[in-house]
Amino acid sequence: MAYQSNFFVFDQNKPVSVTVRNYTEKDFDDLISLQSECFPPPFPSELWWNKEQLHNHISLFPEGALCIEVDGELAGSLTGLIVDFDPKHPDHKWEEITDNGYIRNHSPEGNTLYIVDISVRPKFRSLGLGKLLIQSMYHVVVQLGLDRLLGGGRMPGYRKYSDTMAPGRYLEAVVAGGVKDPVITFLLKCGRTPLKVVENYLEDEESLNYGVLMEWKNPFK
Repeated sequence: MAYQSNFFVFDQNKPVSVTVRNYTEKDFDDLISLQSECFPPPFPSELWWNKEQLHNHISLFPEGALCIEVDGELAGSLTGLIVDFDPKHPDHKWEEITDNGYIRNHSPEGNTLYIVDISVRPKFRSLGLGKLLIQSMYHVVVQLGLDRLLGGGRMPGYRKYSDTMAPGRYLEAVVAGGVKDPVITFLLKCGRTPLKVVENYLEDEESLNYGVLMEWKNPFK
């Protein structure tokens, strides 16, 4: 089912027209450009979206391929797939559960909408678009009757505390409000709750390769 929502956000005191919708093939060049802005060098360009990945997103699970426009300009995107997740055996790596972003393992009969990626152009990050995209994906979870939305969050602030805190203790400090993490704190503000710290989730020097599984449970399940 196609998704489209039109509303306003505020740039200081100025209302700005915003649309959340499914992205399509006509957006591919803009989506790749978006990734280049969000993940500039030294981030390797071969890890930006490619057109084969994007084609898989819109053909295998179009409901999980969302973008947001500001005054008609593509400003951000959020991509997901459905997996069959067992909370009793939560450990996994990003590359395994997302098929390295190709989502060929998308399982329509699964129970969990898994977030593959979220990106917002730097010049639009003061508008709260990332939170709006995640909230839009909550709508998809409810519409499809899934158990939860799940994704692994980087914790890029952890490296500064790694000499004095284990990863789990760092997460506890973020949840308690004593430490602010750029990603985990943002996800908490979006309504996500921590499920587990996972080792070797994603190759990420700032997080020392740790990730935090963050979920939002469908309140109607």
